[in-house]
Amino acid sequence: MSSTVDATTLAADRVLDRYRTFAVVGASPTPARSSHGVMGVLQRHGYTVIPVNPNAPEIRGLHCYPDLASITEPVDVVDIFRRSEAAGAHVDEAIAIGAKAVWLQLGVVDAAAAQRAREAGLEVVMDRCPAIELGRRAGARVSA
Repeated sequence: MSSTVDATTLAADRVLDRYRTFAVVGASPTPARSSHGVMGVLQRHGYTVIPVNPNAPEIRGLHCYPDLASITEPVDVVDIFRRSEAAGAHVDEAIAIGAKAVWLQLGVVDAAAAQRAREAGLEVVMDRCPAIELGRRAGARVSA
């Protein structure tokens, strides 16, 4: 059995170890939505979560921002819960606000945007979920 770990897993581990503040783009006020649950998992693991959704004033009791540029505190990680075709614009916003990393959720893939982020010095995790990665690291499944 091989003990090798792929580059995306290593990047996910680095991001989860190094950074504590996640802006969640596409955050939903609906408890049944994945973004809502993932925010809860991040909070339970001690991360600061900042919801971003132009149509919601508050999510999970937190002030919700209409876009990344409106956030008034430093953001380490921009976690993108949007379709792949919309992800690139949010990656560019993450670069503009000085984020340290972008995390594109399961099923969200934009290789060109990921390359722009890397060229700007950001860590990139793509097509992964932080809740699942936190569970993997804990050796168990983490429920959202």
